[in-house]
Amino acid sequence: TMNVEHEIGLLVEEIRRLGTKNADGQVSVKFGVLFADEKCANLFEALVGTLKAAKRRKIVTYQGELLLQGVHDNVDIMLLQD
Repeated sequence: TMNVEHEIGLLVEEIRRLGTKNADGQVSVKFGVLFADEKCANLFEALVGTLKAAKRRKIVTYQGELLLQGVHDNVDIMLLQD
């Protein structure tokens, strides 16, 4: 079985690695950047599923329900907790 908590932990690390801090000190990354990253592609079997799980747990936030490559490449994924 997939360990969702573990996957979310990895996701947080990757958002920190690829993202940038805004004026409020919150880290965000564009979905397209995350999706296109080779390390992320190898880490996550279901990046979108992991993002949804993280959003449900209020660890990240982003606009919309389902993120699709291409369509939502410019959507910001924001880390809510550090």
